[in-house]
Amino acid sequence: MNITERVIQEQFQFWPAACATASLEKTDGKFVIVGCGTSYHLAQSIAASFCLHGLNAIAVPGGEWARRRHAYIASDADVHVIALSRSGESTETVQALEVSRAAGLKTTALTCEANSSITRHADAVYFAKTHSGEGIVMTSSASLMLLMGLRLAGVALDAGIVSAATATMANLDKALAGKLEGRSHFVYLGAGPMYGIAGEGSIKLQEMSLSYAQTYHTMEYRHGPVSLVDDKTLAILLYSPDTREEEAKLAKEVSAKGALVLGFGGPADIEIDVAGSPEARSIVVLPALQMLGERVAGMRGLDTTAPRHLNKVVTL
Repeated sequence: MNITERVIQEQFQFWPAACATASLEKTDGKFVIVGCGTSYHLAQSIAASFCLHGLNAIAVPGGEWARRRHAYIASDADVHVIALSRSGESTETVQALEVSRAAGLKTTALTCEANSSITRHADAVYFAKTHSGEGIVMTSSASLMLLMGLRLAGVALDAGIVSAATATMANLDKALAGKLEGRSHFVYLGAGPMYGIAGEGSIKLQEMSLSYAQTYHTMEYRHGPVSLVDDKTLAILLYSPDTREEEAKLAKEVSAKGALVLGFGGPADIEIDVAGSPEARSIVVLPALQMLGERVAGMRGLDTTAPRHLNKVVTL
């Protein structure tokens, strides 16, 4: 077991503190949730959860918000910017808060570094201590920032979230044995809050295993991309309970075209149960997707402690 896998498995001890984050008060204002890379995918999931809890929100990449925010909102009136950054030093995310504060917008930071640049440009700071062994690939820190974001949205998270996520990860690991050989085309599908998690699963796989991966809203996959499906495809479908039936039809179609379908919370060639409330599914499946990246990397003989071309902190 390398350090990446160990951090994935040991991250749960840090979850309770993040789960204690207080929810935001209801407001008619607009929330803009920014981040880069993994943090942007988390922001997409968090923004969807905000909206489902009655808070208007949109996710925007940090670099885009810093350079052209009015391409995403027409007015600065009553805008609250929430920035996610593990290190608190990602250049574009720091810039996003600098620009926001200069424009008189309310700013908040979610980070795993309490005394970082991002915190110096934030009116409020939410900090979560992460695993000291975490390397370049974001695993424990990603889960912690997602937990804090879900709590800010008002998602109820209790002690059972740890056991649900642990079981999902363990069940996936057991089910994957001998199933990954020959798979070189990976597709991640999700809707609503699960779309951002699908994107995070995809980027994690790319970083860790140097694999080609795609991300789509689940029902968009029929509209062109399905033409790439063959017997080398592994499709990871993150089910949403409210659209389970129609998503199951898609899973069956994709499987019939040659793909191996891995379904979290619904019918598939490999079915993984997802316990807990529907609104908590994003965090329940995240560690399992991290482990999937590790397993594909292992199949390819790659060291996930040193992913190609990547640094722990991206600065310009």
